[in-house]
Amino acid sequence: MDKSSKKSGENSVFFFFFIPTLMLIIGYLIFLYSPLFSESMFLYIPLFLGLILLGIGFFLKTNLMACKMKILGWGSFSFFWATQPGYLFAPSGDVFNAGVCIIGTYVLIYIGYHEWLSIKKNEQIPCLDWIAGGTFLAGIIYFIIDTGVIPGLKDWLIDVVAAQTTTFFNIIGLEAYKEGPIVFYNGVPVTIIFACTAIQSIVLFVGMIGALPNVNLKRKTLAMLVTVIPIYFLNLIRNVSVIFLVGGEITSFETAHNIIAKAGSLIVLIVLLFITFKILPELYDEIICLFDLPKRKGPVENFFIKYLRKKAR
Repeated sequence: MDKSSKKSGENSVFFFFFIPTLMLIIGYLIFLYSPLFSESMFLYIPLFLGLILLGIGFFLKTNLMACKMKILGWGSFSFFWATQPGYLFAPSGDVFNAGVCIIGTYVLIYIGYHEWLSIKKNEQIPCLDWIAGGTFLAGIIYFIIDTGVIPGLKDWLIDVVAAQTTTFFNIIGLEAYKEGPIVFYNGVPVTIIFACTAIQSIVLFVGMIGALPNVNLKRKTLAMLVTVIPIYFLNLIRNVSVIFLVGGEITSFETAHNIIAKAGSLIVLIVLLFITFKILPELYDEIICLFDLPKRKGPVENFFIKYLRKKAR
């Protein structure tokens, strides 16, 4: 390896650690608590800019400009997530989700790094296009609803899920009623929020399936039907279960929601993912391709290999 190549490798390793760490520090210092409305509006810039750039890179496919668009897209999108841990670590926040955001910031930069590596090696890695396209599709759908780009859609969806959750109670012979987004059972109120609509899981599968290349519409549609519909109805059962456990004083909301319901949801998503693999084996190939990215042994991977060898001595 010549000196210029070695220097370039050292710089890439430095920036891989420096950029996401700097983003997280800035995000934590500026957005320590829940952001004000004006601050939230500011965060929409890197959020939607990142998603749009990823979408452009996905549709451009494999040329040099596509890689550059995706690098910029991953950088912008990761900055948005780097601003989230500050208020998630707050007393009323979610420490688990904060940790996911921290790890996610590095993961997104790592994917962008592999786009850079593709340019350096003049290689085409199909799953890099797929993950960019899947993130664009899932992200655009989710955040258009969540940020209120379409006025009233978020509140309407929450109200529908609250109403259907209440109806489910009545169908199985249990008395419940709703007031706005709040469902009452045994006099105990539980508020249905946006996350209770299962929209996150739904758009995840829509993005993964919709971005698959060289798969006909019929198989994509079938895969979405066997995932999206079960997710929606199983989520109603999840809501009913949580409210029943809390309203019946069987367990606390934290245990019912954060442990029992989340564990059940994870199992369901894994089962549905394996069902999707049967219909779309291409999805399995793309996921395995992502896990194989470290095998490309770029500067970052070589740094970790050298570090682990030193630790093993």
